[in-house]
Amino acid sequence: MQPLRKDVGAVRAGGATPSALCIRNLAVRFGARTILNAINLDIPEGEFVCIVGSSGSGKTTLLRVLAGLASPAEGAVLFEGAELSGPSRDRAIIFQDYSKALLPWRTVHGNVALSLEARNVPAGERNAVIDKLLAKMGLSQAQEQFPGQLSGGMQQRVQIARCLAQEPKLLLMDEPFGALDAMTRQTLQDEILQIAAEQQITTVFITHDLEEAIYLGDRVVVLGHSPATIITSMEIELPRPRHQLTTREDGRFLAYRHRLFEILAQESPPLPRQSRGQT
Repeated sequence: MQPLRKDVGAVRAGGATPSALCIRNLAVRFGARTILNAINLDIPEGEFVCIVGSSGSGKTTLLRVLAGLASPAEGAVLFEGAELSGPSRDRAIIFQDYSKALLPWRTVHGNVALSLEARNVPAGERNAVIDKLLAKMGLSQAQEQFPGQLSGGMQQRVQIARCLAQEPKLLLMDEPFGALDAMTRQTLQDEILQIAAEQQITTVFITHDLEEAIYLGDRVVVLGHSPATIITSMEIELPRPRHQLTTREDGRFLAYRHRLFEILAQESPPLPRQSRGQT
């Protein structure tokens, strides 16, 4: 059975869990265009936060800032009390496009080994670590295969295993399951929940899927549009462990979905009007 995550909301209310991630008055601009504006957010250690918003609302830009891949124009991001100054092994990012994230000339084993090589783990110790991670992700039988020989779901598992080999304290995920079929997506949702619970990894998960956000998150943060600001931060008070069927049919789950849909519908930019004669 999937282990219970600690009740992050309750612990935060009691003041016992420090914030792993602090975002203060964050603004990001591309030229004259402001993408993110006045973003303020505290994420306690071990919390699983999902971020939703309409297309173009700056979700990926925010994740890139948290990964140290983009710099703010204003404000600051602190991780464990230190201001971010670039990428770090403590923060791992998983992209939606797994095919570009993996090295096609390296086997599954070789791709996961990259993180261990970067950490200077002695060669004699790597195989045991890799074997454990591949077993956890259901990839033991595929370790000598190349990415091009794998299904999309298996390629994404390889990317997750490689990130976990970094032993990150913060896991950043940018719509990692969006391109997968429904059954594979649900399987990977449960696997990432179990991993985050076992290792108490602080997780920020970007998605456009409201049901996915509610199912995974301790909290769902909604970004407004043009420029993006936080318009709500909603605690998801559903018991853990969560199960695909019973959780999604829970009346509270449906109520959360309805409320988030209403918020996003109000914030989404209007569709461009078609000129006469267009179809």
